[in-house]
Amino acid sequence: MSVADRLAELGLQLPSSAAPVGAYVPAVRTGSYVWTSGQLPFVAGGLTVTGIVGLTPGQVTPPAATEQARIAALNALAAVGSLLAGPGGDAVAALDRVVRVVKVVGFVASDPTFTGQPAVLNGASELLHALLGDAGVHARSAVGVAALPLGAPVEVELVVEVA
Repeated sequence: MSVADRLAELGLQLPSSAAPVGAYVPAVRTGSYVWTSGQLPFVAGGLTVTGIVGLTPGQVTPPAATEQARIAALNALAAVGSLLAGPGGDAVAALDRVVRVVKVVGFVASDPTFTGQPAVLNGASELLHALLGDAGVHARSAVGVAALPLGAPVEVELVVEVA
């Protein structure tokens, strides 16, 4: 099944690759690998949720953060697809060239007492598996940090092998 078919089955659309918020590019390719920059959970160009993740009222809840990790992973795939497709190309079709997601690194802006970063990053991991099947199974790091750019609760980066 193609990535386009899986996106449709899940009721998702691949967003446009997010414009960088600094002096970098969304993704680079070297040989058969694509490395993404850290991707925030942008929806329509902005963050829908900001703050640190924790269990205290007023903080981003773990389930909300898990959904944000899912969105950030979709944005990371958009960066991969855009790079592979080139200007004017079909980024969704380009994702069929993914051989394997090698590594996911996820950062969670966390309350100092919050230790559920791995569960939050499952949002990214489960999305990658759902869209790419066995090629989406990967190694991963889930890291708690004090703050992320623009107040985002999560950030996700990928290393992907491509054909």
